Amino acid sequence: MPAASSARAPRPKASPQPVAQPETSALALYQQIKDHIARKIQDGSWKAGDRLPSENDLVTQFGMSRMTVNRALRELAEQGRIVRVAGVGSFVAEDKPQSTLLQIANLASEIRQRGHDYRCKVLTVERVSATMEVAAALDMRTGESVFHAVCVHLEDGLPVQLEDRYVNPRVVPQFAQQDFTLLQPSEFLVRNVPFDQVEHVVDAVLPTPDQALLLEMDPAQPCLLLTRRTWSRGVPVTMVRCLHPSSRYRLGSRFRADGNPVFE
Repeated sequence: MPAASSARAPRPKASPQPVAQPETSALALYQQIKDHIARKIQDGSWKAGDRLPSENDLVTQFGMSRMTVNRALRELAEQGRIVRVAGVGSFVAEDKPQSTLLQIANLASEIRQRGHDYRCKVLTVERVSATMEVAAALDMRTGESVFHAVCVHLEDGLPVQLEDRYVNPRVVPQFAQQDFTLLQPSEFLVRNVPFDQVEHVVDAVLPTPDQALLLEMDPAQPCLLLTRRTWSRGVPVTMVRCLHPSSRYRLGSRFRADGNPVFE
């Protein structure tokens, strides 16, 4: 009898199992659709009342699931960017007028109204990766790309404010293309992005050596730090830190008994 072979038949290779995608990948998919629609609305391609492509069209266009498309549309509706009508479709929402009670001071105008010369020195306008603090402030992911601008505002040649600003590029994609020596960042944002919420926090701080150098001040002199965040339709637009030498600047407001500010 022939000797039995000792060689064993090779085992069949196991089929590779699909790798579960991290949650951030799923977030990125629906965010792509949200960003696409938001850009169309922002640049005027789709105006108030215009009908958006159907869910089926968006599924085909982006090659994504209906669930992903539905989530993007649902969040846009929750943020007030679109209106969804059951059985009819989704439409660009009407713009709401900016409240006169939410005003952001125009530093350039204030200085010129005093009869003084205003100038903005732009130190940097760039894209950077969001730190954990910036990401939390703008409701983004850590490491996501944001605009960063640093400017020094001068009154009669003397620095009165150091502005350190982060801007959400999903809301203001054209931010970095502006000439902020002609139109300061806050004025550009107020003109172009209707905001409905503002948060102000004021602190007394000492400047860092670099900040003191830019503000041409004694580093032992205290500063007023105004940290501001704004939202448009529930979406964070910008976070800015405005540092003022206390000897050259003061903050003040006047309010009625009902809590509403008085504008003169």
